[in-house]
Amino acid sequence: MTDTENLELQLNSSDETLKLGEIIGKSLNPGSIIALVGDLGAGKTVLVKGIAKGLGVQEEPNSPTFVIMNSYKGRIPLYHFDLYRLSDEEELLGIGYDEYFFGDGVAAVEWADRVQEIFPEHTIKIEISIPESDSEDSMTTRKIKLEGNKQWVLSFKNTAEQVFATWKKQGGLLSKS
Repeated sequence: MTDTENLELQLNSSDETLKLGEIIGKSLNPGSIIALVGDLGAGKTVLVKGIAKGLGVQEEPNSPTFVIMNSYKGRIPLYHFDLYRLSDEEELLGIGYDEYFFGDGVAAVEWADRVQEIFPEHTIKIEISIPESDSEDSMTTRKIKLEGNKQWVLSFKNTAEQVFATWKKQGGLLSKS
């Protein structure tokens, strides 16, 4: 069993979510799997768009709700899954998901909680939630909980802190919880 680490962040805009995704994308290697969990409208697809940018994908990903998976070419291929309408694990087996999970690309899976048992130990889990609040900020504020291999999380954290420190100097765009 690998040693895991958690990281919790608070993001205050969709631009920050995109930037976080880009940092994640730049830190990934072939065979990486990102399991995304969050309510409808939480920002899973926005995060995937940032991941795509970090992977050098030129095309902007759209949520593949009706086709289950879209693929995009970049420095590393991106396989973007949306399991929202998935009826069961058999449907995933039918499209050969394991070829994408264990292939030469990065798999980003929205609604990953629908089939948790398919994810290998090295999966990076990201939960996006909308904090309960009556303020206007609650429309754009997101809490991010990231869990993965300890070495990857610590390396990612250092990179993210450096990138967001630059942004902070320009207006305080990130606060950690």
